[in-house]
Amino acid sequence: MGKKVKKETEAPAKDVFDPLPIESKKPATVVLMLSSPEEDILAKACEAIYKYAEKGDDNKSTLVGLGAVEPLSQLISHQDQLVRRNAVMALGVMATNSDVKRLLVKLDIFPSIILKLSPEEDVVVHEFATLCLVSLSIEFTSKVKIFESDGLDPLIKLLSSPDPDVKKNSVECIYNLVQDLPSRMAVRELNGIPPLLELLRSEFPVIQQLALRTLESITTEAGTRVAFREEQGLDRLLELLANQEFSDLHMEALQVISNCLQDSEATLLIHETGGLEKLLQFIVTPVSPEVQMNAATAISRAAQNSENRKILHEHDVEKALVSLLAVDHDGVRITTCRTVAVMSENLACRDTFRHLEGIRPIVLLLSSESEEVREAAALALSCLTNGNQLNAYAVYEAEGDKLLVQQLQDRCQGVVAHAAAVLANMAAQETLRCSALAHGAMRALVEPLQAADARVLASAALAVAALACDADGRADLRDAGGLAPLIKLLSSNSAEVRSNACWAVRICASDEPTAIEMCRLEALETLQEINSSPNRRSKFSEAALQRLLDSNLSVKYSLTGHLSSTNITVDGFYDPGKARAGQRVLTLEELSKQEVNQHRPVIAVNGKPEQLISVELTDDKQQDGLVSTRSSSVLSKSSTKTLNRAKSRARKEDEKQKDEEDGRAEAEAAAAAEKPWAPPCDAEFQDLVTEAAKAVLPLQDEREQCVVLAKLVSDTMGGAVDREKLHHFMWELHLSELKLELQSNIIPIGKIKKGTFYHRALLFKVLADRIGVSCSLVRGDYNRAWNEVRLTEDSPKASGRYPRPQTYVVDLMHTPGNLLRSDLPAAIQYQTI
Repeated sequence: MGKKVKKETEAPAKDVFDPLPIESKKPATVVLMLSSPEEDILAKACEAIYKYAEKGDDNKSTLVGLGAVEPLSQLISHQDQLVRRNAVMALGVMATNSDVKRLLVKLDIFPSIILKLSPEEDVVVHEFATLCLVSLSIEFTSKVKIFESDGLDPLIKLLSSPDPDVKKNSVECIYNLVQDLPSRMAVRELNGIPPLLELLRSEFPVIQQLALRTLESITTEAGTRVAFREEQGLDRLLELLANQEFSDLHMEALQVISNCLQDSEATLLIHETGGLEKLLQFIVTPVSPEVQMNAATAISRAAQNSENRKILHEHDVEKALVSLLAVDHDGVRITTCRTVAVMSENLACRDTFRHLEGIRPIVLLLSSESEEVREAAALALSCLTNGNQLNAYAVYEAEGDKLLVQQLQDRCQGVVAHAAAVLANMAAQETLRCSALAHGAMRALVEPLQAADARVLASAALAVAALACDADGRADLRDAGGLAPLIKLLSSNSAEVRSNACWAVRICASDEPTAIEMCRLEALETLQEINSSPNRRSKFSEAALQRLLDSNLSVKYSLTGHLSSTNITVDGFYDPGKARAGQRVLTLEELSKQEVNQHRPVIAVNGKPEQLISVELTDDKQQDGLVSTRSSSVLSKSSTKTLNRAKSRARKEDEKQKDEEDGRAEAEAAAAAEKPWAPPCDAEFQDLVTEAAKAVLPLQDEREQCVVLAKLVSDTMGGAVDREKLHHFMWELHLSELKLELQSNIIPIGKIKKGTFYHRALLFKVLADRIGVSCSLVRGDYNRAWNEVRLTEDSPKASGRYPRPQTYVVDLMHTPGNLLRSDLPAAIQYQTI
């Protein structure tokens, strides 16, 4: 054998670097390695960063400080698959950090990440790319970027991925995106509903919940609900509800169904498939309050449509809702009351709730500590009592009127608005109205009349209108100072508030004291301004102005110069003269406080008999008698030695009595000052009323009655005056003398013995009103005024028909009692100079 020769080893190449194993314990070193040109080093560095970042948020912040984000954002597009995958993994984990998210948005990472959702990439890349997008899609600006970068389509496709993590991340990202309307609509257009429905079959509850929440969001849009029904989405949800194994998903499923039931087609579909019974079962079955709330919400959504309400009523939904009122959970009570309010739009439902005794438990909820519960209960009652007097009486029987009055002071504006609405509904019945007033409803409404919420103002004004139907209600409002804030509402910018305030003013102006007070508060000027505006004028404002004038005839005559035959004057009427535009007509009390001036006098009418009060004289006589008796007794029983002492004692008693009398006089004077002002009594006018009644009332013919009354008026005020001698009729001097005699600008009409056209016309009108003769009063120019009467002929014409009544002007000056047809020259001449 030959000798073995040792094999020579081959020398290494000179240009090749021997492999160098590196073990780094510093993240900074690894971050530096991200700049290496070697793919193996890049892959290992990305993997190391992924493991390091996964350990906690502090590590992620450290990596941000070392500048790892920017190279990683570039490496996710590397040609090497392993480098790309590890970089996506590292970036996906780090994206949960807020600093990392800000940097990624700044680097506009969205197109690069979305490219990683392509089918060519492996499942791991899909998982961490979608994880990164989940973190980014929380912010609004990032949602917009993802949507604009067409990220929704690949995300929808990944819902069918075999990997559950990819599904979970994809559906979560989609859920974040569909919080915005464009994305919600895009899901439908991209056919995203079928894969979302398929996720309901997932074995992972978190995926099912995310899918349901996404469906809840997108079904808020009408077009999506149509597509959802076409994909048998309702059937899928009803199957889920029927399976008790998925009870943890029932709440979310009910929320989706609640959205769908806004469409009558969905309600009809569920009705036909027996789904309504399942919904009602969730209401009556003791389950979690959240599920009951969502079931009631679904019923409420369905009840928005009149046809749906009819269907629900046929399924006895009222019985289920009444049972929910007994659940001791505020959320359930709130949702139930709101559903009751919606269902009450159906007239039959209102009666059903009363028959099921569902009104009393709602009334009791007005005492709840929760504002939302009180508001929902008041809302339900306002709907139940709207146009239903039996329900209003049921609220009264449950002592709800007292609670509702208390709610008018609630700090929650919604409670106040609905409580006022209920009281307005109840006030249609006299018994209920009186009860509410007895509980202080009018006083409680004064504060809501000054609220900042337009809903409260509108309801409060409407409640005032309803409660002011009788004198007691109007008096309560006046005494509580409610007229001023009510009149202020006439200038509201809200059309509803303004209309309701006008209606309340119209009702409150039904009596003279309230009308006078409202005129003093410049209600007339405000209404005139409103009615002069084409944009703000309404039937309500016109009616309010007319009623206010009709209840204050003095102001009406001053402003309009006309009183119709239906405007019946009473004691307290006065003629202050023609008011200029924009001038407020002063009250008679205000005019009485003015000093005597050179202006035309105010003619007042007051035939009330003067009340003779002799209390002071009676008290004085009684006191004098007591003093005399006491003095005689003292003198008779005293001896001569004690006479001076008795006189001294008597003087002291007299002084004491005098002090008492002075104090009583001051008290009576103060009491008199507190009494309301009353116009002076006019005994002469009262005598004229008696005389006119005796002369006119026995006559049967209307024409004769007018003639006799006209002659009486003329005789009272100076008799007939020739037209040519009018300037010799010294009526101005006579009135001036009366003003000086009375030391007042106000002259009682009965004292005028020389009167011209407007004095006589006024006297004719006020006498005619008291004895039942129909006539009107019209003011002209230059101290002219006249009365118009409507008369017909005694016998019918040949045709058998009675002629139309003719208007006549009554001559009170030249030929007293002459009736001048209004369309003839003689009447026109009488009315003008």
